[in-house]
Amino acid sequence: MGDDQNPGPAPEGRAPWERPISHLTGSVHRPPPPRPPTPPPADRPPPGRGQGGGRTGEPSDRLSVADLTNKLGRGGTRAPVAGPADLPPAHPRDPEPASDQLHRAEPTLVVPDGPTAVGAASTRLAASKQRKQHRLKLVGRSAVALVAVMSLVMTGIVWGYMKSTDSGFLQVAALDPDSTDVIDPGGQYGDETYLIVGTDTRAGVNSNLGAGSVADAEGARSDTVILVNIPADRSRVVAVSFPRDLAIVRPSCQAWDNDKGQYTNEINPGADNDKLNSAYALGGPKCLVKVIQKLSGMKIGHFIGMDFSGFETIVNQIGGVEVCTTTPLIDDELGAVLPNAGRQTVDGATALNYVRARKVEAEGNGDYGRIKRQQIFLSSLLRSSLSNKVLLDPGKLNGFINAFTRETFVQNVDTKSLVTLGRSLQKVDAGAITFLTVPTDGTDELGNEVPRLDDIKSIFRAIIDDEPLPGESRKEPEVKQDEAAAGPSTATTPPPAPRLLSVDTSGVSLQVSNASGVTGVAATAAESLGAEGFQIYSVGNYSGTSANTLIRYAPGQAAEAATVAASIPGALLLETSTEELGGMIDVVLGTTFTGTVIPAKPADTELHPTLAPKSTVISGTTVEELPADLAFTNAGDDTCT
Repeated sequence: MGDDQNPGPAPEGRAPWERPISHLTGSVHRPPPPRPPTPPPADRPPPGRGQGGGRTGEPSDRLSVADLTNKLGRGGTRAPVAGPADLPPAHPRDPEPASDQLHRAEPTLVVPDGPTAVGAASTRLAASKQRKQHRLKLVGRSAVALVAVMSLVMTGIVWGYMKSTDSGFLQVAALDPDSTDVIDPGGQYGDETYLIVGTDTRAGVNSNLGAGSVADAEGARSDTVILVNIPADRSRVVAVSFPRDLAIVRPSCQAWDNDKGQYTNEINPGADNDKLNSAYALGGPKCLVKVIQKLSGMKIGHFIGMDFSGFETIVNQIGGVEVCTTTPLIDDELGAVLPNAGRQTVDGATALNYVRARKVEAEGNGDYGRIKRQQIFLSSLLRSSLSNKVLLDPGKLNGFINAFTRETFVQNVDTKSLVTLGRSLQKVDAGAITFLTVPTDGTDELGNEVPRLDDIKSIFRAIIDDEPLPGESRKEPEVKQDEAAAGPSTATTPPPAPRLLSVDTSGVSLQVSNASGVTGVAATAAESLGAEGFQIYSVGNYSGTSANTLIRYAPGQAAEAATVAASIPGALLLETSTEELGGMIDVVLGTTFTGTVIPAKPADTELHPTLAPKSTVISGTTVEELPADLAFTNAGDDTCT
């Protein structure tokens, strides 16, 4: 046996039980033939374990798995690197390369004879146990390092994919986030509002799609304009369509070169009575956003535009969209778009004609018929997407995103936001997605659709306030009933009118206001109401106008208000939180008031009054009411039309 304090250079000189075994692998190493030792450079410590080298005795700058694990430690804290003092004692059979023997003397375990053999055996068992624990630690560290490396690799792949797809978007200047036309910006905080524009251009590949040629119409126009609002709580989606011929006041705008997709240094002057599609044709996305933002008061946070070719490509990418019609769809210019009635899945080319057709004799007003079909088509597209046919199909989702990035021009839209939005909308029932069109009063002498500005203002006020729209039919989510409960589900049954009992008319004081625009209406109505026992406090003209007759009341006076409404056919109850009424009931006579006052109901008669929409607001001299003749398209409705 060699001297413990001064081991010889050749391990073969030791007894078999004195030859070291690697504490890392357990395998017996045979050292290389002895070679003359090379002294380390003076400016660098001698290589060896714990010095960051690769092989023993050879320096290396490579990052080890343990070092990577330390760098990826939680909270950014680097784990301590194990040094020689942290390593378990070397097994006596673990040979050490000759170069290490030059710098460190390693004690040799000697197994004594006699009574001390038991103690030596215990020492060997302890060393074996320590080696096993060390191996487990190494395996654990290696596993953590592998997970960390794989996470880095996958994160890099996803990040690279995001960056590559984002670079495919054609970015344009469109948004005006600081516009003074935005109403109640705080109330719109957290909402996502998109302006989606389909452009009518005859340039490039679009001329091969039946869209005509540049000779027919130069430049580009906004053929489809849809403003989509998704509130912060993602409880619903409201999409409002704007007719392409809507009469607008077009502001002066920087000129837009559609062929180059950029603005010029010229300024196009504004116009008082022009078509909506001229805003895009003359001023591009910026001008169109200004017009829509002024009409709606909405803060438009995202812009998406595409042409005919892009629309066709995207529809083909998701495998087509199902549409349904009760009669064949024949257009005087495009021909038989859908030669057969019934449900059918259309490809991109047919879908493009389906949403473009404007000369369908059976539909009358071509623009509104076309908009209705666009809304039906988008409803079907949304139902398909929300049913996971696209969002959870990696192939379709990937193809859709790639096609979308190639075929659109956008601002403030990227891959991550689209995927996040799509995932969040999976929680929205299709019945909570509503399409509507801004109301108009027909066309003027120039063929422009005259907007009903007050009604449009009321619509968007309701959207901003997250209030329901009048006549809006939502498909309520199914409610699971207890198995013991009897009877069919009433989840889709509208809530019943409030049950109120009439009161004695002598205890009800009224102020009667004329908001109909017809002289003498308030005085006549007050006289008739007084004859029924109501106390008339004042009679006068309301400084604004109202379509409906409203019975305004303060909280706690619903029974008194219902008693008044029971005497005025068509009157609607509107609760107000203001203190201006002073305990009185305010009767606002609208344009629909016929002058008829019927006898008051006896006290304690059960009444079922009609409530005014919550979005009906009277502020100062303005009566804001949503129009009752709005036409809706609900995305949950898949009936054939």
